[in-house]
Amino acid sequence: MASMKEIKRRRGSIQSTKQITKAMKLVSTVKLQKARQKAEKSKPYFNLIYETIASILSKSANLDHKYLKKNDGKMDAVVAITSNRGLAGGYNNNIIRLVERSFKKEQAFIYSIGKKGKDALERHGYNIAGDYAEVINEPLYKDAEDITELLLKRYEAGEISAIYIAYTNFKNTVVHIPTLIKLLPLDADEIQSQQKEGDISTDGAIMNYSPNEEVVLDEIVPQYIASIIFGALQEAAAAENGARMNAMENATNNADELIDKLSLQYNRARQGAITQELTEIVAGANAIE
Repeated sequence: MASMKEIKRRRGSIQSTKQITKAMKLVSTVKLQKARQKAEKSKPYFNLIYETIASILSKSANLDHKYLKKNDGKMDAVVAITSNRGLAGGYNNNIIRLVERSFKKEQAFIYSIGKKGKDALERHGYNIAGDYAEVINEPLYKDAEDITELLLKRYEAGEISAIYIAYTNFKNTVVHIPTLIKLLPLDADEIQSQQKEGDISTDGAIMNYSPNEEVVLDEIVPQYIASIIFGALQEAAAAENGARMNAMENATNNADELIDKLSLQYNRARQGAITQELTEIVAGANAIE
């Protein structure tokens, strides 16, 4: 059995750790509230731009546009959103595993948002084509536009065949879902299947374009992609803080349990030491008599 001094030292160390995890939980709770509000504010535009694209594709027949066709590129571009810090449970690892399951390292360019994802995927042999670690600290729509502009240039040049985004969808403080979305090429069949299932309602009218379909799609598709990326950044920021809050709460609870166990061990050791000391006193007294 450990000595009283060792038990006391370990208990003090755990108490110090508990204070840190408790403080981190409070900080994450405040950040979560702010990130959640931002995510909720961005959702209406996020949903509207998707419904607009869905309506265009579902009401148009035989569209021929560069954003609807898969080009001859052999590499996929993957925007992977993780965090710059750890201590968030499985938040980062879930995205890393999602990317590894979905893409071979020799067939994907990774555009990393967050140091944790960049470092892990780079160690595993993936090609990091872009590093935007600072973006996740305070997501801005301009950041999403800049990333979109770069991706579309490479897509139009035939350097990449498709564009995906991997992020964590925030449902609530407990449920965070790793999600993979295909951004380009736009999948008209998928949109139309959703229409049949009732997810997207249209009146069946044919879409008219002014001045023409190419100009309209050239204008709206970049906005659509930037909106998806920005919405994903907001969702990921909320999910990260929610995951860290839960992780720190669990760590604090575990620290409480360990402190209770160590306190019990300390009291038993103390009681044993007192009993032994009394026994020695009594034995000494009997020896003198």
